[in-house]
Amino acid sequence: MGKPDTLDPVDLKRDTAEKNRYVRQMFNGISRRYDFLNHFLSAGIDRRWRKRAIAISHLAEGNSFLDIACGTGDLSVEASRAKPARIVGVDFAENMLRGFAVKKKRLGLDGKVEMVQASAEELPFSDGTFDVTAVAFGARNFGDLRKGLMEMKRVLKTGGKIVVLEFSKPKRFPVKQIYFFYFRRVLPLLGRMISGDRGAYTYLPDSVSAFPDGAGFIEVMRELDFREVSSTPLTFGIATAYYGIK
Repeated sequence: MGKPDTLDPVDLKRDTAEKNRYVRQMFNGISRRYDFLNHFLSAGIDRRWRKRAIAISHLAEGNSFLDIACGTGDLSVEASRAKPARIVGVDFAENMLRGFAVKKKRLGLDGKVEMVQASAEELPFSDGTFDVTAVAFGARNFGDLRKGLMEMKRVLKTGGKIVVLEFSKPKRFPVKQIYFFYFRRVLPLLGRMISGDRGAYTYLPDSVSAFPDGAGFIEVMRELDFREVSSTPLTFGIATAYYGIK
């Protein structure tokens, strides 16, 4: 599969179909090195962020859990520790799901975690199916952010919880300066060297810059009528976990 051309995330925000095409092709292209790069480029901190997201979700034994834009399944794996009755991972990039299938088998989660190929904007589930819906570092990749969030809300049971874990932009000196230097200069270079993809790790900081983090994202959730909306900054605001109730 060819590597995607570089696209402006501002333009992508205006064109759902084009953004979905770009993101799917990009993640299919980097799937083999995805896990290594996630952990290497974040110095392993991403694992702690996922643990925190599951804790914030209050996922309990016997619940049902939906992992949107699941990639190779790290959030689903973390969710499995809470022993929910059902875990479903959804992603539209088939190569990422293949990586998830290998991981499931290695960790003994075959039969415990389902995988479905679908986009966030068109979830193949009935209304009110899940106790918790979550997305880790995938909301900024939705072709249509509000539509994806509304789908996550639609498949939630009344009183169900949504958790969105996403990169955010630190505000305080010197974390802000160090973060943006690393994110814009170092990370794209390392990502390109290791993954072989020229565009994927340039897209990452661009997509984070375009995402309405912090108060902006909280406002989006409130506009979509989520209740008890809150946010928890993580690691000096490098990432943020957002929470709401249907």
